[in-house]
Order: sequence, then structure tokens, then C-alpha cells
Amino acid sequence: MHERLVPSTMDIAHALAAEGAPAGVLVVADRQSVGRGRGGNRWASADGAGLWMTLVERPADPRALGVLSLRLGLALAQALAPFVDQPLGLKWPNDVFAGDGKLAGILVEARWRDAHVDWVAIGIGINRRAPIEWPGAAAVRDGVSRATLLQAVIPRVRAAAMYQDVLTDDERAAWHDRDMARGRRVRAPGVGIVAGIAADGALLIAPDRDGIASAFRSGSLLFDDDRADILAPRTSPPL
Repeated sequence: MHERLVPSTMDIAHALAAEGAPAGVLVVADRQSVGRGRGGNRWASADGAGLWMTLVERPADPRALGVLSLRLGLALAQALAPFVDQPLGLKWPNDVFAGDGKLAGILVEARWRDAHVDWVAIGIGINRRAPIEWPGAAAVRDGVSRATLLQAVIPRVRAAAMYQDVLTDDERAAWHDRDMARGRRVRAPGVGIVAGIAADGALLIAPDRDGIASAFRSGSLLFDDDRADILAPRTSPPL
């Protein structure tokens, strides 16, 4: 489904899923008036400035929900690599960076029926041009169309949504290769040095480089250095 202007593609996707829409239904908008990101942040998605979309999926394994944002981040980084000139990095739990600029964000919202996942709405925002009002943003190269991005992104995202169980060793290794936080000191969601991610998607933070890491499964990652405001902006890309 393509819409010219919507409040949020997430809201439309949830409504369609509640009416029985099958897995794979996609809502794309030229512009959103109240697009939202993780943590309740809101963003007005400018017309043509990016790819603003939400995909409905109906995963079979609820154990995979806890790592879905990380899997989607890996999928996006692989899909977007041909369209940027900078190395792509991942910031736990749901952001894709090109160099030091945030390129894309992910928002996953699940709806349950009793003890079973009925559907998930996967919201993705990808900058086609960096918004001037959002410091530290990045974008794909000039001239990359939304159609091109869709063709590259959707197959990988759909495949990631269907994976089962927790992260594999190969997935954790792939995250390690792109992890922007590993080895760096942070002040949230815990204080210490990031030691990587666990198989269940938790962020591992140790008090020092030789300490025992604690697992954090929620919160926002904030770096304890001068680049914190660049790498962890308070706002999120529109979804």
C-alpha cells in the first residue's frame, strides 16, 4: 500500500493486521505527519526525503522477538551497503549508521493473542537525504530511488523476520564486525565498557575491561565521551 500522506505507517499497518492482513503487507508513505521512533519520539517525515515504511509479519517463534531488532539491523546494513560510501555500523538495539551519521532506524511493535504473537509491525525509516534539522544524520547517495531501496531491503528484512530462536554464533560475529559500541565506555543503560551482545540480544556492559559483564535488555545506549550527542541523538528517524 502506498500513501501520499499519513500520520504514521505503523498505525495503518496495525489496523490492517487487526483486520486479518497476511504477512508481507507493506505500507509506504511519501510523508508522515506524526511518524514515530523508539521511545515514543516523534518526527515529521519530509516529502521524498526518505523511505518511510512498515511491514506486517506473523512470526512463528516468540523467542525470536527479543532479537528481531538486531537481526533487522544486520539485514539493513547488508542491504544498504551498496548505496553508501562510508562503512556501516550498528548501534544497539536498532540503529544503522553510515560513518558517524545515523542512516536508518527500526521500530518493532508486537501484538499478542493470549500467549502467542499475532503479528509484528516492523517500521523502518531510511534517509534519502540528511535532514538539516537532525544533527548527525546520514543518507544514501544522491539519486538512489525509493524503488531501488525497497528492492534491496524487503527480501532481507522478510527473511530476518522469519528466523527462529536466539542469535546464532555467526549472527553475533556479524554484529561484532559492525558494533559501534564494543570496547567503548557508556553511561546508559549501564555504566561501564560494552563487551558485546548476548545470544538473547542483551547488551553486555562490564565495569572495566577485565570485569564481569552485566546484561541489559532495555534502555537507550549513551556513550560517555564527547561524541555522545552525535552517536545517540535524542530523536529517532521517522517510522
